Amino acid sequence: MGLLPVPAEVRAILLDIEGTTTPISFVQDTLFPYIKDTVKEYLRAHWEEEECQQDVRLLRKQAEEDSSLDGAVPIPLDSSGGEEELEQLIQALVDNVHWQMALDRKTTALKQLQGHMWRAAYATGHIKGELFEDVVPAIRKWREAGMKVYIYSSGSIEAQKLLFGYSTEGDILELFDGHFDTKIGPKVESESYRRIATSIGCATSNILFLTDVPREASAAEEAEAHVAVVTRPGNAGLTDDEKSYYSLISSFSELFLPSST
Repeated sequence: MGLLPVPAEVRAILLDIEGTTTPISFVQDTLFPYIKDTVKEYLRAHWEEEECQQDVRLLRKQAEEDSSLDGAVPIPLDSSGGEEELEQLIQALVDNVHWQMALDRKTTALKQLQGHMWRAAYATGHIKGELFEDVVPAIRKWREAGMKVYIYSSGSIEAQKLLFGYSTEGDILELFDGHFDTKIGPKVESESYRRIATSIGCATSNILFLTDVPREASAAEEAEAHVAVVTRPGNAGLTDDEKSYYSLISSFSELFLPSST
């Protein structure tokens, strides 16, 4: 696609993760299946731990709130009636987690359990965060040129730090100046980008946001940030209008930094 010059006023590069630094397939084919395949084993292994019991209480509370939904999976109270009842309870939790994931729910209860499971998986080497090969060399180059580099993802800050802390390139957390998740606001709302600019102490016009999602790019642009849409293998296709409207890159190496930076 050729080189894309970075505007001279840009001082910070804000990165999405899924489809931008990391293949969508890593999330869809590695992270989520890991939860589905090992949640029963995880609950059994960690059942006596307080953190696991907190997760169970949160899932039960969510199940109560969901009780009127179609196909909702109830979670019984723990009566401590023996091994058989415990197995039934764990199976109900597994069924509930699978049901929520099938509906792509974003409940705090589900996200908290997933976060704890992924933390254990990264720490034991069962999972490594996958990155496109151009990512680390480009970020190093940007930083050498004086750029600040931040992450903004719908995944929690903890999940972000796990992915980059236990990546295929090793621990690369030192390459980032900060992390943002949707606690600062939805990625499709322009106000979120204004809050991020305020948080890092610059104007929105000093930020270049890289994402694979045009709706996010539009929100950032509305806040007067600079944007480029990243086209990676496996990403959703763009319409002809989107292709002609947005600056597109297929690799971070296509960004050209002005010598004044």
